[in-house]
Amino acid sequence: MTSHLTPRRAVPAQNPQPPVVAGFDNVHRFWDTSTGHWNAKILPGEYYVTRSDEVISTVLGSCISACIRDPALGVGGMNHFMLPEERASSNGNRWLEGETNLATRYGSYAMESLINSLMKLGARRERFEIKLFGAGRMLASTMDVGARNISFVRAYLKTESLHAVAEDLGDVYPRRIAYFAATGKVRVRRLKPLEATAIAERERTYLNSIGSAEKDGAIELFT
Repeated sequence: MTSHLTPRRAVPAQNPQPPVVAGFDNVHRFWDTSTGHWNAKILPGEYYVTRSDEVISTVLGSCISACIRDPALGVGGMNHFMLPEERASSNGNRWLEGETNLATRYGSYAMESLINSLMKLGARRERFEIKLFGAGRMLASTMDVGARNISFVRAYLKTESLHAVAEDLGDVYPRRIAYFAATGKVRVRRLKPLEATAIAERERTYLNSIGSAEKDGAIELFT
């Protein structure tokens, strides 16, 4: 039987693609009809900054995204990170201790990379507007990775004398995040159980890949 279905065509962008900040050419960008903006989609371990009126999006389970911008300058960015589950100790706190602890470096590296990239564009720390999202309890294990991520990011901000103006953290559901870097607006959509299962499996695979890289001594943090 011959199909008469017409293939779906990509909707052409209504605005020219904005220039990308040097070093972020590898991030996938596409015209997003739902927001009417160019959208930079980041994955676990990635971050993105922009000078333009772009949307930065991701899907979060146990992971956290920090959305940071300088409202006066109009630059903003977002990261996506998770602390490795197997690095937690029996007291549940060792992952926060010591500069050489790999688990701490994952979160610290993600935060410092985002902040430093924004400051290279002229952003000032004292003007930062910070919003935090994610850290749901997604993985069936004795360790609540999402709760550990929340503890980390709050401790990090306190240590750096920074504060979040808004957050949506914890609970048991994954989130789809769309961050409008120029205005600071964030769209958060809670995902359905079927989607949650797929996200949990992706995070389990991500954790396993981190563990394998640690054992091989070939870990390369978020590059």
